[in-house]
Amino acid sequence: MITTALLMTFSDAPTLATRGYGPDREWRAHLKLRLVPAAGKTRLKKLVFAGPLRIQRPFYPEGGVCHLYVLHPPGGLVSGDRLHIEVAAEAGSQSLLTIPSAGKIYGRDSDGVAQGQSVLLQLSDNAECEWLPQETIVYRGANAVLDTRIELSRDARFIGWDLVCLGRPAAGEIFDEGSLSQRIRLWRDGRMLLNERLQLNGDTDIRRSRVGLAGGCVFGTLLASGPGLNEALNTALREALPSPDFTVTERLGVLLVRYLGDDMNRCRDGMWQAWALIRPLLLARPACIPRIWLT
Repeated sequence: MITTALLMTFSDAPTLATRGYGPDREWRAHLKLRLVPAAGKTRLKKLVFAGPLRIQRPFYPEGGVCHLYVLHPPGGLVSGDRLHIEVAAEAGSQSLLTIPSAGKIYGRDSDGVAQGQSVLLQLSDNAECEWLPQETIVYRGANAVLDTRIELSRDARFIGWDLVCLGRPAAGEIFDEGSLSQRIRLWRDGRMLLNERLQLNGDTDIRRSRVGLAGGCVFGTLLASGPGLNEALNTALREALPSPDFTVTERLGVLLVRYLGDDMNRCRDGMWQAWALIRPLLLARPACIPRIWLT
């Protein structure tokens, strides 16, 4: 099952142009990629973009695996910014996508206009794709919407994560006002295997409650799915990652590594460590850190 339409969190509109200030202001950007195997490498066969979304040229630090850096030149989202990213990974392709730096969602304007990003990842049979963006910082007062949709065919292999920091704790900024709507969904062969949604308002108890974020301002989810996952890997992950900050679960063939705490460096380091354990089993190759992460 590979759908052809991106299900947007935001209302559809006929134009990507800026509408100015006010409750209907928006600045849309769209990036569509198609990845195909050819001559021993995965090639970028199709690139369609509008607005401030681009990619750097493909890199091949592992030989045939295509590494792509998604660029958003403004560097952050203000009210009305709506980014849409679509990736179609064709049968047999191998790709890794990331972004050069942390994403930022700034405080909303006086009209409370939403801002955010929708991502659609479609993997055909035997495709391998890794979606490994750096963290998203949600500023105090933001009206943020994050939506990630993953559609896998029968033998596709996927690793991805979503890391979020509420406020700017290093600067003393607490996320005590604003909102975040986050959704992560994963299908395989048309069957939904994961459907998670977080609706968080800065002034509600769920941010402080033990059944919510327990006062934490940093949380992250790594998910992996495909042939090769096993209980021995789950055990290795639990032994490597400190609890209770990190937890490891597997259900319906989807492996989940979660972090909840107040330290993005700790979250990021743990996710890198988990990725280094998962990748050899799922993709039959060692972890290869994108050069952009180290600059």
